[in-house]
Amino acid sequence: MNWDWILFDADETLFTFDAFGGLQRMFLDYSVTFTAEDFQDYQAVNKPLWVDYQNGAITALHLQHQRFQSWSERLNVPAGDLNAAFLNAMAEICTPLPGAVSLLNALKGKTKIGIITNGFTALQQIRLERTGLRDAFDLLVISEQVGVAKPDPRIFDYAFEQMGNPPRDRVMMVGDTAESDILGGNNAGIATCWLNAHGRALPEGIHPTWQVSSLSELEQLLCKP
Repeated sequence: MNWDWILFDADETLFTFDAFGGLQRMFLDYSVTFTAEDFQDYQAVNKPLWVDYQNGAITALHLQHQRFQSWSERLNVPAGDLNAAFLNAMAEICTPLPGAVSLLNALKGKTKIGIITNGFTALQQIRLERTGLRDAFDLLVISEQVGVAKPDPRIFDYAFEQMGNPPRDRVMMVGDTAESDILGGNNAGIATCWLNAHGRALPEGIHPTWQVSSLSELEQLLCKP
């Protein structure tokens, strides 16, 4: 194994992230039938907020409240309460992606394993508990706690401090979002592997070291004799 550390993104890299399912489940508690059209409206607000968050233009708290602002007004429920209910619903429905548990088991004892996520604290910790994977990781870095998000190199600098500053050529970042995970790894001067399960075109100026379409393909790449 050529790696001292392998760092993973969380959502849609190791764990399913079915936002529509989570929103449907959460809104049932408010007697709302959340439709596909509602989800489109939500994403029209949510997606640009995530871009602003990755670019350091807004805080995690601003994102979490702003995405539920219109529902907050409609239901007369604080946006923060809606956000908390959503994260809780996401933790309940979340499962590891196909190949995730096998990959983590194959890496166990051969390299240290960490998570660097732009997702939010409330969800990450509950999810690791519920999936029984908490002990699989030697490091958990959450952008909300650090105050900067991937692709900002400062979140990687923070992670490296926690890791005891291993040589950067012995560390790899694995993730599904080229604009945060792979660009972040590029900015940090480490190897990257883009998990491109949906055959996306690579955005200009972002250069993964490897590209795989599944976690089982990554396991073969890392663990072949």
